[in-house]
Amino acid sequence: MTDLRFDGRVAVITGGGRGLGRAHALLLASRGCKVVVNDPGVSMKGDGTTESPAQDVVDEIRAAGGEAVANVDTVATPQGGQAIVQAALDAFGRIDILIHSAGNVRKAPLAEMSAQDWNSVIDVHLNGGFYVTRPAFAEMMKQGYGRIVYTASINGVYGNGRSPNYSAAKGGLIALADVAAIEGFEHNVKANCILPAAVTRMSEGIDTSKFPPMEPDMVAPVVAWLCHESCDITGEMLVSAAGRVARAWTAESPGLYRPEWSIEDVAANIAQIRDTSAPVIFPPAPHGHLDHLFYSFAMVKPD
Repeated sequence: MTDLRFDGRVAVITGGGRGLGRAHALLLASRGCKVVVNDPGVSMKGDGTTESPAQDVVDEIRAAGGEAVANVDTVATPQGGQAIVQAALDAFGRIDILIHSAGNVRKAPLAEMSAQDWNSVIDVHLNGGFYVTRPAFAEMMKQGYGRIVYTASINGVYGNGRSPNYSAAKGGLIALADVAAIEGFEHNVKANCILPAAVTRMSEGIDTSKFPPMEPDMVAPVVAWLCHESCDITGEMLVSAAGRVARAWTAESPGLYRPEWSIEDVAANIAQIRDTSAPVIFPPAPHGHLDHLFYSFAMVKPD
């Protein structure tokens, strides 16, 4: 098989200085991609540090013969998102790939989580995804090409205790990817989500001693394929966990039609309503929301 390369392409990777983002940056650069490594060098809670992970990764890429520049703006403000994308335009004249991998963690039970902890995580993961996507998406639409990958999470699908902020933010990124996939469909701009499992700084406090190998490098090839021009899917979620790669998706039961419902009707028919033995799947792009409606409308029996 011919190597899949990224010669001439430009990627912006938020959170690119460590963990998953670093693995993505190194792999893309090794395949000819020019990379903007964004990482302000903060702690997992978002506090400032004296570290310079973005420049460290850039130095590593350049030492291997690649091209990269560092950026330390925050994704958590509109101005920061614009500056991150502008760094690519200033250095390389275009942006073809956006990987939103920036993240932070502030855990607490739902009933005890502070507004500050909620907002801090939403600002980096979800708002940050929007702030960096808006300018990148505009450039991609103009040039008729783009690949966007959001680092979502299985927590955004199933939720997770003590992580209401993180779970909600990741679920929001899945919806954001769907919208980008719909709006970019006719312009060769594809947007997908990776649902990764890897041992990184975000694993702090979790006993990983009995985990199988789960290094960030194991996730990077899946993300790189989603970033490649040959990627032919959009609006999808790919799982990468301990060597397993799979697709996750939203599905519905076929459901049951009645011209009128009472509370008692719902109670009497709940088993059939919830029967998932024949799931119905509507791909988000190009118009999954309409496919969903028309499926429902087709069940209506004329008088």
